[in-house]
Amino acid sequence: MKLSQLAQNILLGKNLEDKTIDFSSIEFDDFDCLEVPTRPGRSAQIAMSSKNAKFPKGHFNLDEKKAMALNSFANHELLAVEMMACALLIYPHHTPELKQFKKGILSTLKDEQKHLKLYVQRLNELGFEFGDFVLNDYFWRQMKLLKTPAQYLSVMALTFEAANLDFAFHYQQEFKKVDDFKTSEILGTVLKEEISHVSFGALYLNRLKGDKSLIEYYQSNLPGNLTPARSKGQFFQASLRERAKLDQEFISWIQSYQDDFTVTQRKEWK
Repeated sequence: MKLSQLAQNILLGKNLEDKTIDFSSIEFDDFDCLEVPTRPGRSAQIAMSSKNAKFPKGHFNLDEKKAMALNSFANHELLAVEMMACALLIYPHHTPELKQFKKGILSTLKDEQKHLKLYVQRLNELGFEFGDFVLNDYFWRQMKLLKTPAQYLSVMALTFEAANLDFAFHYQQEFKKVDDFKTSEILGTVLKEEISHVSFGALYLNRLKGDKSLIEYYQSNLPGNLTPARSKGQFFQASLRERAKLDQEFISWIQSYQDDFTVTQRKEWK
């Protein structure tokens, strides 16, 4: 399958079958780089909303609360799938280095498709459909701001996926506490593969940063509306970032970073 065909099918397709299409051998065809669309294709059931999605504060022994959390987790995976497909279309690949970068995206995309299917399957087992609760568009709104691969990696890998190291670890434990071992196991799978996704971003940003520190280069590539505080949860997992091959200086800086973004400063996370 041609790269452009695969990416457009995923990005513009309207249902989950389009978003999770299987692929193996990919041909890097020549095409004009795409402008970021206002919205990816989605059916009414899984349509994006600008409303804030309500995330349950505990009570994960209740199926509805489990479903609300799983709906949010699945939406983050779908957004990642769509943003990765978009990245394949908006950046060129005229050099071996850029082709290798896109091969890394393709590998990560496969993982995200798997995570999405796992979450949706678990939702269905609980008697709910993906999209029964609000699907927030926050991640997607960043896509139009990511003009370069470095900006994309800074936001996707070192911010959104890095934060998920903390969130996936935390909620893996929370679901285990209520004996929901199926959901806990899914989160464990996601967490393991998220480490490699963060590592992919760190590897490429370290190659691109020149004589700048990773801290300086990362900050310079974040959009103005996005803070480094978005790259972590309240319960910071330094050891997982070490496994993702982030350097100790960067890890310590992120851990101690504070600004007006309040999500990571909540008194109660459950």
